[in-house]
Amino acid sequence: MNDSEQTRAGFVALIGEPNAGKSTLLNRMVGAKVSIVTHKVQTTRTRIRGLALEGASQIVFVDTPGLFKPRRRLDRAMVAAAWGGASDADVVVLLVEAQRGLTEGVEAILARLSEGAGRARVALAINKIDRVEAPVLLGLSETLNARFPFVETFMISAEKGHGVKDLREWLAENLPEGPWLYPEDQIADMPLRMIAAEMTREKLTLRLHQELPYQLTVETEGWEERPDGSVRIDQIVYVARDGHKGILLGKKGETIKAVGQLAREEIGRFLERKVHLFLTVKVRENWLDEAERYSEMGLDFRDGG
Repeated sequence: MNDSEQTRAGFVALIGEPNAGKSTLLNRMVGAKVSIVTHKVQTTRTRIRGLALEGASQIVFVDTPGLFKPRRRLDRAMVAAAWGGASDADVVVLLVEAQRGLTEGVEAILARLSEGAGRARVALAINKIDRVEAPVLLGLSETLNARFPFVETFMISAEKGHGVKDLREWLAENLPEGPWLYPEDQIADMPLRMIAAEMTREKLTLRLHQELPYQLTVETEGWEERPDGSVRIDQIVYVARDGHKGILLGKKGETIKAVGQLAREEIGRFLERKVHLFLTVKVRENWLDEAERYSEMGLDFRDGG
């Protein structure tokens, strides 16, 4: 960065339906994995801030939980967090999956944006463009822009990187002038304990099936720096029922052992040092109704009421 350049910094909220590609885009923009990416919907539970530098600009990305019709307290808290992230942002990027197009969920998001999109500029990013033909993309862009006055439209593939550089440069130019908000070498404002817990939860989500991933949460209970430079991490996996504990452990503990190994490797790559990871599974029948669990996830318990 040239000392004479005017620095810019601000918050960019990525919103959209579940599985629109928000977490993949965040990780691509940041250049490191700071958000869970799975094929299952509603895996992002908290507003994860990833930091990216583009020229003289520091972009603080807020990866919000996917916007969907909430059924449970946790769902309602997640949706409230998503809209909270959008209302606090300087720029909002709505991600729409090219194949799915203008769904009922996207219609609802556009209606909500129309009601209260006062302060933030809103850009449209049509994602997964490599999966549909050009005429379909152009038609979808025209339809969406007729529904809402987007300030800019981008065609991207977050997974493959197509169009992401253009979006990132545009965002950098459209942030408020001012000093950077975080140190230059920082990539996320989540505590390491939470990032480690999210990485373990991702491995559990990928390994398990059906509803169980949404009935569990992971908390980092202990973090011990060792003299040899390694770190010991103790995590608790909370499940809602005894039956879930058995599924999680697997035959002779094989499932939790495999998950632990994958999580340990990924956390180690992220921290760039050796990790000793210990997982304990506990049954807490009412964890979905405990304010403390929501605080650990960065959500407001009251928003789920």
